[in-house]
Amino acid sequence: MTRLATAPIAAMLLAAGRGMRMRPLTDDVPKPLLVVHGKPLMQWPLEALAVSGFRRFVVNTAWLGEQIDAFCLDWQAQHPGTEVTISREGQDFGYALETAGGIARALPLLGEVFWVLAGDVYAPGFAFSPVSVARFQASGMLAHIWLVPNPPHNPRGDFGLSADGMALNQTEMRHTYSTIGLYRRELFEPPWCDIVAGNPQGTAEPLAPLLRRAMDAGRVSAELYTGPWVDVGTPARLAELNATA
Repeated sequence: MTRLATAPIAAMLLAAGRGMRMRPLTDDVPKPLLVVHGKPLMQWPLEALAVSGFRRFVVNTAWLGEQIDAFCLDWQAQHPGTEVTISREGQDFGYALETAGGIARALPLLGEVFWVLAGDVYAPGFAFSPVSVARFQASGMLAHIWLVPNPPHNPRGDFGLSADGMALNQTEMRHTYSTIGLYRRELFEPPWCDIVAGNPQGTAEPLAPLLRRAMDAGRVSAELYTGPWVDVGTPARLAELNATA
């Protein structure tokens, strides 16, 4: 029987990357704090989650993490009732743990079911719906991910989508992973993931291989999101985004 999460659902915001493609902008400012339409990038999803009733946040940091610490402290103070916990990968290990490694590090803070999203993706219209959470909790899936139409910089896409809403690893037609998803703790435990919960050894590991294994087992569902979405990966993309209304 699938266990339903009983604690308030947390959201993990990934903010530890160096942002090499964004240099020189990220030499002095971490990528999630680059400003888009008057707000730091990571503020957009934090506010969207809070509006939808989610109050618990975990943010991982490495590069220039002290700046993200200060931002989160200030944002939490301005949003009473929210709780932001920092997973300091840079301070603890001297490097970022990549996506799966970072999630495994924060796993003791996240509960049975949780959101994961990147702090450097702009998706102002995305709805972090409690209905989506309830549906996922009851599904038995290990993950539910949102895909987007392929942008010019990723024309081949990442994953496929079946007619019945399953994410596909091996398929000709692919969409791009939006970086937004709902995850079950089980995906980051054996047999899917060999990293010890809490990742005390500091293993750096990407998320995609875990997702692909779970997809091949029929344990990842998906849907297509067609609203505004930008992977703010280069200075040119940032400038273009800020030039739009």
